Amino acid sequence: MSYQLETQKERPIQQVKRKKRSRVRFTILALLFVGTAINYLDRTNMAVAASSIQDDLELNAATMGLILSAFGWTYAFMQIPGGWFIDRFGPRLIYGLSLILFSCFTLAQGFAKNFGTLFGLRLGLGLSESPAFPANSRVVASWFPQRERALATGVYTAGEYVGLALATPFLFWLLSSFGWHSIFIVTGVIGLLFAIVWFKVYREPSQSRRINEEELKYIEEGGALVKIEKDKESHKMKWSDIQHLFKYRQFIGMYLGQFSIASTLYFFLTWFPTYLTQEKGMTFLKAGFMGSFPYIAAGIGVLLGGYWSDKMVKRGLSLNIARKTPVIIGLLGSCSIVLANYTESIGLVITIMSIAFFAQGMSNITWTLVSDMAPKELVGLAGGVFNFAANLAAIVTPIVIGVIVSKTASFNGALIFVSAVALVGALSYIFIIGDVKRVEIVDNKK
Repeated sequence: MSYQLETQKERPIQQVKRKKRSRVRFTILALLFVGTAINYLDRTNMAVAASSIQDDLELNAATMGLILSAFGWTYAFMQIPGGWFIDRFGPRLIYGLSLILFSCFTLAQGFAKNFGTLFGLRLGLGLSESPAFPANSRVVASWFPQRERALATGVYTAGEYVGLALATPFLFWLLSSFGWHSIFIVTGVIGLLFAIVWFKVYREPSQSRRINEEELKYIEEGGALVKIEKDKESHKMKWSDIQHLFKYRQFIGMYLGQFSIASTLYFFLTWFPTYLTQEKGMTFLKAGFMGSFPYIAAGIGVLLGGYWSDKMVKRGLSLNIARKTPVIIGLLGSCSIVLANYTESIGLVITIMSIAFFAQGMSNITWTLVSDMAPKELVGLAGGVFNFAANLAAIVTPIVIGVIVSKTASFNGALIFVSAVALVGALSYIFIIGDVKRVEIVDNKK
């Protein structure tokens, strides 16, 4: 009898110890969220300063468009090398070095005094930020089971918008109080401080001392690539691997769709503050306050898109439906941006912009598709190619809008352009992308 009582007392304690698992993956997700917020702060601060820089350096809209696009040139064309470096050396080292470099380029912009210097520093910023999103995709693939992957992608992507929503009024305050130079100095220092945190906290699942066996087993059984370091050692990287990422129509559809999604994004990241101050006549402080609402809406949209997608997976719906439905609806909703051409009401313009950016945010869970579909040996490289396609929009969109505004002295044509590109993206997801499933490399030794 005494033996049975002792067993009954001990068993619940043993069960609690056996079932409880750590939650280190959410700490890692918080790192990605903050890193993404800083990343977008450093690439978007130029949009806040653009109007003042135009006046200070006596630049026209077309020339300013070149400066706004300079980031995109090197950022887009370094995506494939950046993804390769992530696969070869891992996200901890490469993303940490990226943080240090792009923060230094940001800081240096605060001391620029002419077009050439600003253009060159923006090129450097794009080059040094190139590993960021391939690293994010690689980390999510390593740390999160498939059933949590869309929400995880949504959370770190929300960092783009939440950071901008919170920081935009602050940046406009810096602009009005201390001048445009101060914006770059402050944001550069913030990035350097976060680089210290990244190196201190981030580890791969197999190398982390804080994750326990229960969590490691949970994420691995759910499809997380926790043994990716061993897979990397067994697969010798070569540039011919890129061919695998253009052989399948689902990848081509993803690239076209991501270009379309990014076109709407880069309107908001480059010309939107100027649109508010020049087209709508807002003061800097009012533009900072009113301009934060679309960013908040986009942050809500990307979280909703990720939550909805994972919810559909958990309910047993196919990945085709779960992953593509929020993206298609989001792209179609982004087309509504053109309606701002037909009203003079500031309140209605901000409402339309908020709806369009909310929809763009909801469509921006597409990085989940990289984690779900890329060959496991090439997750970083696949992310690089995917982000290359997206950030061709960082080159094209600012220049096209700058030319349109310079030629017509109006943003009406610019909004038509953004809306049309979003429609093309929706059609690519409907008609080009096939099944959502991981591609396996079977000829990598040939």
